[in-house]
Amino acid sequence: MPIIFVEALEGRTIDQKRGLVKDMTEAVMKNFNVGADAVTIVIREMKPEHLGKAGKLKSDS
Repeated sequence: MPIIFVEALEGRTIDQKRGLVKDMTEAVMKNFNVGADAVTIVIREMKPEHLGKAGKLKSDS
């Protein structure tokens, strides 16, 4: 039972999330030889002020 976690900044549309879940599920099915029911995708969204890179908050760039 593969569980895939995706962490990203908030702001993607529901259609973008649907496409990502579909594509990732198909890739896991193909490469792990499992059915769609075995694949779980968790999308964790965060606010830009909760991500820092190169010494700066993403919200400050």
